[in-house]
Amino acid sequence: MSESLNPTPPAVPDAPVADYADGPAPEANSYVPPKWRTEPRFPDGPSPDPAGSHHERRIRSFQPRRSRVTTGQGEALKRLWGTWGLDIDGHSVIDLKTLFDGLPVVLEIGFGMGEATAQMAAADPGTGILAADVHTPGQGNLLALAERGGMTNVRVANGDAIILLREMLAPDSLAGIRVYFPDPWPKARHHKRRLIQPEFLTLAATRLAPGAVLHCATDWEPYAEQMLEVLTAHPDFENTQPDGGYSPRPDFRPLTRFEGQGLDKGHVVHDLLFRRTEN
Repeated sequence: MSESLNPTPPAVPDAPVADYADGPAPEANSYVPPKWRTEPRFPDGPSPDPAGSHHERRIRSFQPRRSRVTTGQGEALKRLWGTWGLDIDGHSVIDLKTLFDGLPVVLEIGFGMGEATAQMAAADPGTGILAADVHTPGQGNLLALAERGGMTNVRVANGDAIILLREMLAPDSLAGIRVYFPDPWPKARHHKRRLIQPEFLTLAATRLAPGAVLHCATDWEPYAEQMLEVLTAHPDFENTQPDGGYSPRPDFRPLTRFEGQGLDKGHVVHDLLFRRTEN
């Protein structure tokens, strides 16, 4: 895994570099994005870099990865993205009531291949799920699952969830946030990349309605301990557990294949459910 998600942009040499068929040569020291970031594999689907996020100097909690998109996933992206997908470009605030036909909306950050998201959407059609991720095969898979199951309460957001929260969601607009099995960044020097940090909680609290719940789950015990510590200390959240500890897995969170593999290895899964306070 890369040491840094935001490497210093390489300097372009002062001398022109060959011919530039699509326009003039870049200015000296300008940043030329990698080709894969600027040429979408699905022209009418998710953008490879919707917010130009490589220009923002911020440590990120995720590592975009290139993976094979199956034929079915690709067809779902082409067919459904215009209806159920959106890019996190930071350009405008999303009208969630219009997007979800008036349903209360829960934001899910990082959904993998979307199996658990689809199960939760099917079990609770009265709640809208705005599912955010950067993994193109997972986006296509979730769209295909939603179509197959007739689940119209799912929307797939492509890009950085921090930009989504900060720039594209209105205050008090979310009925909940779900963060299931985020990257634990186990090495000590990478702990700063973990998503659940005080700064994230402060931002999340502004977008959650009073009384709405932030639900985290992880099978990495040191990360669970950090989550419990920072959530307990944050003034905008209170533990739903009277004893101040971890919560039992609620019935609405499915047991995923990934979670089952962790349990088979002897991992202990911890759920944390913290309510946004009224103040």
